[in-house]
Amino acid sequence: MNTQMSFTEALSRSGFEMVDFIILLVYLVMLVSLGIFLSSNSRKGNAKDYFLAGNSLTWWAVGASLIAANISTEQFIGMAGSGYADGIAISAYELMAAVTLIVIAKWLLPAMMDRKIFTIPQFLRERYNSGVGVAFSILWIFLFVFINLTSVAWLGALAIEQILGLQGMVVQIMPGLTISMRTIIVISLFLVAGLYSIHSGLTVVAWADVMQVIFIVGGGAVAAYFALTAVAGQSSSPIEGLEKVFVALTTGNHAQDTHFHLIIQQSHNEEAFSNIPGMAALVGSIWLTNLGYWCFNQYIIQKGLAARSPQDAKTGFLFAGFLKILIPFITVLPGICAFYMYEHVDQYVSVQGNISVSDDAYPWLIRNFIPTGIKGLALTALIASIISSLASMLNSTATLFTIDIYKKYIKPEASDQLLVNVGRIVSVIALLTALFTVQPLLGDLDQAFQYIQEYSGFIYPGIIIVFSLGLFWKRASTTAAIWTAILAIPLGVLMKVAIPEVPFLLRAGYVFIFLAFFFITVSMLSKKNIPCDLPTEYNKHVLLKWSHIMGAFGLIFVLSAATVSIVNLIMEEEIMPEDNIFAYLKDIGFEAFYFFGTMFLTCAIFLHSNACHTQQNPKAVPINLALFRTDRIYLYGSIAIITIVTAIYVMLW
Repeated sequence: MNTQMSFTEALSRSGFEMVDFIILLVYLVMLVSLGIFLSSNSRKGNAKDYFLAGNSLTWWAVGASLIAANISTEQFIGMAGSGYADGIAISAYELMAAVTLIVIAKWLLPAMMDRKIFTIPQFLRERYNSGVGVAFSILWIFLFVFINLTSVAWLGALAIEQILGLQGMVVQIMPGLTISMRTIIVISLFLVAGLYSIHSGLTVVAWADVMQVIFIVGGGAVAAYFALTAVAGQSSSPIEGLEKVFVALTTGNHAQDTHFHLIIQQSHNEEAFSNIPGMAALVGSIWLTNLGYWCFNQYIIQKGLAARSPQDAKTGFLFAGFLKILIPFITVLPGICAFYMYEHVDQYVSVQGNISVSDDAYPWLIRNFIPTGIKGLALTALIASIISSLASMLNSTATLFTIDIYKKYIKPEASDQLLVNVGRIVSVIALLTALFTVQPLLGDLDQAFQYIQEYSGFIYPGIIIVFSLGLFWKRASTTAAIWTAILAIPLGVLMKVAIPEVPFLLRAGYVFIFLAFFFITVSMLSKKNIPCDLPTEYNKHVLLKWSHIMGAFGLIFVLSAATVSIVNLIMEEEIMPEDNIFAYLKDIGFEAFYFFGTMFLTCAIFLHSNACHTQQNPKAVPINLALFRTDRIYLYGSIAIITIVTAIYVMLW
């Protein structure tokens, strides 16, 4: 076989022209040049620069870096694939993330920055003990290497391979030894990401992300624009294309189609409901996913911790919130377009390739319906998203091992230069490990985004309870933290085995409910507390006021969910959701309010305890309520985000 000729022929059939490859080359040159420039101006061997960018990031750099680290093949390929299969409901992860970022900017991030921490496990070690900290360090390292690095690289290689028409190709590197094109692409992605991230650390990664996010959002938006234009047909606008798809998928034979509904009914599409179970995507354990990812995920929160001031961090998170609202329009919407066009493929000419699994949707769309020049921009956006995410994950993996394990347990007296060198070595090892495990872990998946969410979600209930209560509740005990950490994953696995038919977003909520009450009970029974002073009268009044508000809402939510459950138990099974409000509420997964109510009740309990109890854990964190004050920028930005998200839900319920 003439491999070179086959490669050339494959590229010629892909629809890509020289201008597309020139656009991609210009991006790569800009990225590497920017990395070299920033690296030459950074302080060599400085650990704070390498792991926290020297606390120099402005608000716009924080926001851009958050989005660049977040948006990768999980969104462009995974979310487009879920949009193809299930519809717009998968956008809940993005829309509710925008709201979650408001909560993090207001409450969690200021308290974390006040502690001046490098890593999440570092705080857990200081608040509880070394065992809890190192356990979560190891857990996150494994998650980054075996879930995040592998999934981003594999999905990226799969997409690039399909877009360029290189599926199944192999390259002979010596007699009797060949290597697949997909493996070559994976190696290339790792190599480019490593070139500028491993040497110079977070300083270069974060500032390069400012450039990356322009390509990611801009290129993705342009690709979505031309996808809608292709749907509409020649001499038509993208608005007409959107109207065409919307009408086609909401009327006639598609009257009960889920593709343009943010809240999926189980009776309309049971398979889609299992992935995005109705209300659980609004008030259910999607909050666990978003809080766990955006606040307790090292490679994300590290960008906020690297801000030059708390105000820059808060504003940066709000900026990221606005950008998150845009993401469904550049990732999920193309997937829905691909669903419509693949159903009506006979209306289009010269269509190449097939959609054999849902995650093929975005590459198929780019290859067939995006014009020359824009193809290159779309591919550049995809590659930029992959490289930026890989770079952030590598830096955070290095940070976790170097700061939490090497410096703490192996060589406490290590110099800054040694720590930086260890971080570089760890990054290389992480890359090689991910390279050799990517195929066995992700070789045959339909919707990789759901895979990532489900298996990452095994640890989120535990980490959120252990961290947030440790941060805010003065009676949170080490014993409770240890056992909650131990029980989190086994409970998640047990739920999956015992009730596999229940959507994972609901199962994660049940695990949270159990662990929350377990943690509170064990902490309340602790005998290791010491006396403490009560807060000032003003602070006590504030704490009790919010405790009562949270408690009232929590009880309302739990009782409402219980009422729906009881009525549906005694109601005749033949009653249809269209004919009865209680049947309808069950059909949209109203049981998610059990979780939402528990979350509010948990907040009410620790607020009341902080206000009234005269005992506290010896390692309790003193909280200054002044940390949570915000300015008008935060107020108006938060109102704008909530208003936009609410309007989208009203229109696409």
